[in-house]
Amino acid sequence: MMGTDPGGDVPTHDPSDPRADLRHIDRPVRLTHWGMVAEEVVRRFWPVWTVLALTFAPLMMGWHEIVPLEALWAFGVVAIVALLITLVFGLRRFRWPPRADAVDRVDATLPGRPIQAVADRQAIGSADPASQAVWRAHLQRMTDRTRDARAVQPDLRVSSRDPYGLRYIALLFFVTALLFGSLLRVATVAETVRGGEQTLATGPVWEGWIEPPAYTGRPSLYLADIPAGPLTVPQGSQVTLRLYGEVGALTVAETVSGRTEDVGGASDAEQSFAVTQGGDLTIQGDDEASWTLSVVPDMPPAVAITGEVAADADGAMSLPFAASDDFGVVAGQATISLDADAVSRDHGLAADPDPRDPLIVDLPMPFSGDRAEFEDVVVDDFSQHPFANLPVTVTLLVTDAVDQSGMSDTVAMTLPGRRFFQPVARAVIEQRRDLMWSRDNGRRVLQILRAVAYRPEDLFSSETAYLRLNTILRTLAGAVEGDGLTPEVQTEVVDALWELALQLEEGSLADARARLERAQEMLAEAMRNGASDEEIAELMQELREATDDYMQMLADQTEFADRTDQPDRGDQEGQEITQDQIQELMDEIQRLMEEGRMAEAAELMEQLNELMENLQITQGQPGQGGPQTPGQQSMEDLQESLRDQQELSDDAFRELQDQFGGQRPEDQPGQQGQQPGDQQQPGDQPGDQPGQNQPGGQTGEGQSPGDDGSGQGRQSDDGAGGGALDPDGGSDRPGDLSLAERQEALRRQLDLLRDGLPALTGEAAEAARQAIEDAERAMDGAEEALRGDDLAAAIDRQAQAMEALRDGMRQLGRALAENETEPGEDSQADGGNAQGTIEPQRRDPLGRQLGDTGQFGTDDNVLQGGDVYRRAEELLDEIRRRAAEQERDEQERDYLRRLLDRF
Repeated sequence: MMGTDPGGDVPTHDPSDPRADLRHIDRPVRLTHWGMVAEEVVRRFWPVWTVLALTFAPLMMGWHEIVPLEALWAFGVVAIVALLITLVFGLRRFRWPPRADAVDRVDATLPGRPIQAVADRQAIGSADPASQAVWRAHLQRMTDRTRDARAVQPDLRVSSRDPYGLRYIALLFFVTALLFGSLLRVATVAETVRGGEQTLATGPVWEGWIEPPAYTGRPSLYLADIPAGPLTVPQGSQVTLRLYGEVGALTVAETVSGRTEDVGGASDAEQSFAVTQGGDLTIQGDDEASWTLSVVPDMPPAVAITGEVAADADGAMSLPFAASDDFGVVAGQATISLDADAVSRDHGLAADPDPRDPLIVDLPMPFSGDRAEFEDVVVDDFSQHPFANLPVTVTLLVTDAVDQSGMSDTVAMTLPGRRFFQPVARAVIEQRRDLMWSRDNGRRVLQILRAVAYRPEDLFSSETAYLRLNTILRTLAGAVEGDGLTPEVQTEVVDALWELALQLEEGSLADARARLERAQEMLAEAMRNGASDEEIAELMQELREATDDYMQMLADQTEFADRTDQPDRGDQEGQEITQDQIQELMDEIQRLMEEGRMAEAAELMEQLNELMENLQITQGQPGQGGPQTPGQQSMEDLQESLRDQQELSDDAFRELQDQFGGQRPEDQPGQQGQQPGDQQQPGDQPGDQPGQNQPGGQTGEGQSPGDDGSGQGRQSDDGAGGGALDPDGGSDRPGDLSLAERQEALRRQLDLLRDGLPALTGEAAEAARQAIEDAERAMDGAEEALRGDDLAAAIDRQAQAMEALRDGMRQLGRALAENETEPGEDSQADGGNAQGTIEPQRRDPLGRQLGDTGQFGTDDNVLQGGDVYRRAEELLDEIRRRAAEQERDEQERDYLRRLLDRF
C-alpha cells in the first residue's frame, strides 16, 4: 500500500531518500503554470480586445472627423457598453489556476507519471530490508525519469468559443487602420467632441473650392491659394466652403447664388451653393477674405446648313452642316417636314395626303476631338420614305450640356431618293408614291397597275416580275374592293412595289451582265477544249455583242443620272479605258486563240474580266481628248517606233526561219539560241528574266499587245506585219516594202522624232537624246545587214535598237518628271497613254502595272530573300513539265524548249 504526502506539491523526505532532489522540475512547472494563466486570460477576455479593435479602427482612420457629432456619441456609448459587458463577464469567469494543476500537467507528459510516483509512500513491507531496497530502487528510477520534464505549451485556441471568427475580423480592421490611418488621430476625438474649441496650429482656419461644371473641362479653383479680388468663373460653378474652429468665429456672406429658400446659417461648418450671377463672396472673421465673382454665361449653340443637298447613285442623301458652341455640342437632330404647299397637286397627288409626322434624323457627332466647332455631313437614304423626291423643309437643331438649343434656318429642298430609269420601274415607283401619299388613291393605283399588266409581253422581260405584280394586284384588289385599304395592307403593298421596281430597274443591267458572264465562260471553255477557228470567231462575236450591250446599259444609266441631282464623280481617281481599247483587247484575244496560244489568251481574258467587273461609264474630264503637249507626243512617237521596230524584227526572224526550212535558228551558226530582241546586253545577269520571250507575251515599254516576245508580232491574215512607213514617210502596206526599206523608213522617222523632242534640261534629257542616237545607229546597221541579206546580223542590230529605244523612253520620262513642265506626261511611264489613262496592253501577263519612268517590267517586289532561288527552280520545273506534255500545241512547246535552252 502506497500513499502521497498531502501537505505539498512536491514530495519531501529525508536527505537519504532518493526523492529529495526534485528542484529540477521547478522551472518546467512554473512555465507551464504561467501558460495556464495565459489560457485563462485568452478564453475569458478575447471579447474585450475584439471590442477594443473594432472601436479603435474607425478612430484611427479618422471617421470621427467626418461623421456627425451625434453619430460619434452613439458610437462611443455602444463601444463603452460593449467593453464593460465583456470585461465583467471575463472577470466573473476568470479563475487563477493552482500550481498543483501545472505539476499534474507536466507529470502527464512523462511516461508512468514519475512525479506522482516519487510522492508516493511505502504502505507495506517498510520493516523488511529487502522490500525497502526494492522501494528505493523504484524511487530512484522514477526520479531519473523526472529529469526529462519539460514545460507544456498553453492551448490559446478559442475557436470553440468564437465560431464566427469575430476576433479575426476585428484584427483585420485594426491592421488596415494601422496601414492607412494613424494612432495619433485617436487623440483628436476629444477635440471633435468639444466642438473644435482648439484652433489649427498653422494654415487657414477655412477651406474653399470653386468647381466649374464638368462639361467645361476647366479645373477646380482652391480659394485659399487665390488672392482676394476679382475672379471670373463659368456660370453654374459650385462653391464649397468648410469653416473650422469655434462656431460663429467665421461666417460666410455671398450674393452669387441668388438663393431665397433653403438658405443655411452663415456660420455653418460646411456650406455649398451654385454660382448663378455675379456678386461678392466674403468669409468674415479673423482670417477674412473677399472675392468679386464675374460669371461667364453659357452661350446657346449654333448650327447651319453649309451646302447644297446631294445624292449618290443609290439615292443616299448628303447634307453638309456646321455646328458650334462655347463648350461643345452634345447632340443634334434634323427635322424634315413635307412642304405641302410646294407639292404639285396633280395626278395621284391631287388627293389630300394622309397625316404624317415629320422625319427626324440624328445629326452625326465627332467621336473624338473638340465639339466646340466642327463640320460634318448628314448621310442617309430616304428612298423608301413617303417624302422621297418631294418638296420638304429641313431644320437642324443642336443642344449643349445645359439643354440650351440652337436652330438653323429652315431650308426648302427636294428630298433626294433613288431615281428609276427603266420605264415600267418608274411607273411602279410613281404608283407606290401615290399609294403612300393617301390611302384614298388605292383604287386609282389598282386600275393603273392593271393597265400596266395588260400586255406583259411588251413590258416585262421576265415572268418573275410579272407574277410578282399579279400577286401585288390581288392583295391590293382584296383590300380596295373589300373592307378598305388598312395601314397594314398599305405598308405591305408599298414594300412589295419597291421590291418589284428594284427587280425591274436592276434586272436589265443584271441580265446584260449575266449574258456577258456567260459569253466569257463559253469562251474560256473553248480555250480549254481547243475550239476551231469558226467556233472561236462565233464566240468572240457573241462576247463583243454582250460587251456592247452591257456598256450601253451602263452608259444609259449614267446619262439619266447626269440629268438628276446626282453628285459629280468626275474628280474620283481611277483608271480609264475606252471602248476602242476594250475592242482591241478582244481582237488580241481572238488572234492568240487562232494561233493556238491559249495560255496567253487566257491571261488577257482574265484581264478583260477584271476590267468589266470594275467598269464605270464616266463623262470625259476637262483636258481629255484635247491637243497633246510636245512631251506627250514625243512619248507616243517613241512607243510607236518601238512597236514598229518589234514588228520588223519579228518579220526578219520569220524570214530567217523560212531560209533554214523551218529549223530552229538557234541551232544555226551565229544564233546561239538568241531570239530577236532578246540578246543579252552588257550587264545582264544569268538569272535575269528574258526581256521579251516570257510566256504570256511580256511586253516592254511601247510594245503593243501583239508583241508577244516569241518573235511573232501583230499581223494580218496574210501574215504580213504592219505599222512601218515607206521611205517617203507615208503609210503603206508592209508587204509592199522590203525589210531594208521598212528599216530605212523607220530610221528616218526616228530622226525626225529626235529633232522634235521638247527642250528639256538635265542629265536625263541628255541621256534620252543619246539613247535615240544610239537607236538610229543600230537601225542604220540593221538596214545595211538587211540589204546584204545577213538576217542574223540584222536581228542583232534591231535588238540593240529596241533596247536603246526603251532606254530613251525611260530617260525621257525622267526628264519630263524632273522638269515638271508638262503634267500628265510621266503617267506614260506608269503604263499609261498620253492622257494619263491605263492601257490594258501596258500591263504584264500577271496583270501588274509597269514600272515608273517607262522602265521595263514592274516595280513590284515579286520575290524576297531566299525565296528567289527556290522560286526560280520552281519556274524551271514548271517549264520542263509543260514542255514534256504532248497534248500541248507544238508551237508552244517549241517556245518552252527555247526557254530551257536559254537557261
